[in-house]
Amino acid sequence: MPAVQDIRACRPEARIDWVVEKAFAPLVARCDGVAEAIPCELRRWSKSPLSSETRVAWRAFRQQLRSERYDAVIDLQGLTKSALIARTARIAEGGKRYAMANRTDGASYEAPTRWVADVAIQLDPHVHAVQRAREICARALGYDIPAELRFGLKSNAARHTNEVCFVHGTSRADKCWPERDWIALGQRVISQGHTIGLPHGNDEEQLRSERIAYALGDAARAWPRLDLGALTDRLGSCAGVIGVDSGLSHIAVALDLPHVQIYNFDTHWRTGPMEGPAASPRQRAVFGQPAPNVGSVWDAWQSVRPAP
Repeated sequence: MPAVQDIRACRPEARIDWVVEKAFAPLVARCDGVAEAIPCELRRWSKSPLSSETRVAWRAFRQQLRSERYDAVIDLQGLTKSALIARTARIAEGGKRYAMANRTDGASYEAPTRWVADVAIQLDPHVHAVQRAREICARALGYDIPAELRFGLKSNAARHTNEVCFVHGTSRADKCWPERDWIALGQRVISQGHTIGLPHGNDEEQLRSERIAYALGDAARAWPRLDLGALTDRLGSCAGVIGVDSGLSHIAVALDLPHVQIYNFDTHWRTGPMEGPAASPRQRAVFGQPAPNVGSVWDAWQSVRPAP
C-alpha cells in the first residue's frame, strides 16, 4: 500500500491495477489509488488444477488480466505463483516486467520470478518488507522514495469508540501470547475506562475470545465473525489495537491506529511497525522470549494510547 501511495505521488498519471487473492480483495479495494483489484484464487486452484471448475475460473481470470496492456508489471512477492501472474499479464509495446533479483532476509524467494523478469532488481538483503516494496517500485519506475510513509487504507467506520481491540489470533501457534497475559493486560486497559473487543477468524480463536471475554467480565466481548472488509471497518472505529504478529495487526498499522505489536521472535525489524525516520509515534513493536511480559506490553501501550 505505501508503494501505491509513492507511485501516486511521483507518477500521478499512472493507473494502478493490483492482482490479489480473492479473500483479500475487499482490503485492496479500500486502498487509495488502486484503479482495479483483480481477484484470483491460486491457492484454491492449486488444490485441483485439472478440474473443470478451475479451468473455467483460470480462463476468466486470464481474460480479465489480459484486457489491458501494461507499461510495467511489477512482482513484489518473488514467488513462482507471482511470476506466473506477471508472465500472464499483457505488456504494452516498450513495457517491461520487473522483479527481485535476490532473496531478502526472512522472506521466501523462488528463482522463476527472476527468469520471467525483463529487469531484475538487486536489493539489500536486510530490508523491512514495506521498504522493500517501496524500493522495487521506485527503481522500476525511476523516482526517489518520498520521505512520508502513507498507506492510503480507507475505513468506513462511522465513529471512533472507546474500544481497544485485542488481536490474539495468528496463523502460527508459536506467535501467540499466553491467554493469562491477555487477561492481565485487559484488566489494566479496562481500568483506564476502555472496553475490550476480541475478533476471531476460526473456531479455536472464537473459543479463546470467549474465554478472555468471560474472564474480563462485562467490559469485554467477543466480536461476531466478520469478513475482511467489515473487520477493517470495525478496527477503524477502535481507540487502538494490541495484537500479535498477524494480518489484523498489520491492518491496524495501515489504518494508523494507536497500536502495540507483540513479537515472540526477533522479526519485528522486518514486519513490525516501521522504525527510524518513517516511524509513527502511535505504533510500537515489543519483542521478548519466550514472550514479552505484561509489563513491557503495558508500557508500550502507555506510550502510544490516545489521550483519555
